[in-house]
Amino acid sequence: MSILRAKKTLGQHFLKSKSILEKIVAAGKVTPEDTALEIGPGEGNLTQKILEKVGKVIAVEKDDRLIPYLREKFTTDLSTGRLSLVHADILNFNPVDYKLKAKSYKLIANLPYYITGKFLRKFLTADQKPSLAVLMLQKEVAERIVARNGKESILSLSVKAFGEPKLVAVVSKRYFSPQPKVDSAILLIDRISNKIPKESEDVFFKLVKVGFSSKRKKLFNNILPLTKDKETLARAFQTCEIEENSRAENLSLETWMCLTQELSSIV
Repeated sequence: MSILRAKKTLGQHFLKSKSILEKIVAAGKVTPEDTALEIGPGEGNLTQKILEKVGKVIAVEKDDRLIPYLREKFTTDLSTGRLSLVHADILNFNPVDYKLKAKSYKLIANLPYYITGKFLRKFLTADQKPSLAVLMLQKEVAERIVARNGKESILSLSVKAFGEPKLVAVVSKRYFSPQPKVDSAILLIDRISNKIPKESEDVFFKLVKVGFSSKRKKLFNNILPLTKDKETLARAFQTCEIEENSRAENLSLETWMCLTQELSSIV
């Protein structure tokens, strides 16, 4: 039974399975030397498992109803400083305020699914990036990020530009309370860094966005209006070994990076 009725407006689904909680923590490869930033501790089930493995946890909870319960449940860990409980919206959270530097912490989250896109952008593009992230996402979204069907997307490329995503496990909806409409999945994003030079990020994302703007059109025809230079674009395709009939979903991250380098002067 849940301590409180879940709020639909916050997308709350409390995870109840002990084995799944342990899989999430194991995926994070946490050690006593680590600091973990947990998003949406809810009733503290995952928080408890993380605290068994790491030196310090910063837990960010938006729901004001849960704060008194969590303070009571974790009185000892709060008093020793092993746990910091932050009452805030994670989208407004600033890692600097809690002395979190780039790669100095690991991110663990059972996310409200409606904030997934904004959440990923916030932490993957931040100057203070985590070293890795373990996220509970909708199964369909996690599969899209790892391109399980062999086809890339704006989402998958946006994540792969900053880390290495891996689908750890599929989680049945029956393990949540209340039960969501769809199954979930544990996604690990490892080795988080800037794979694309900072000065090339804008060009990369412009190319990816326009490349996927019309899925029925060939990639060349999608990009051409952005470059307005057919000859240079043709040379770039040749240099990057992109076939004439290619579509955006068929290109790997490495090929998009090559295209970014070749077209940076005209985009």
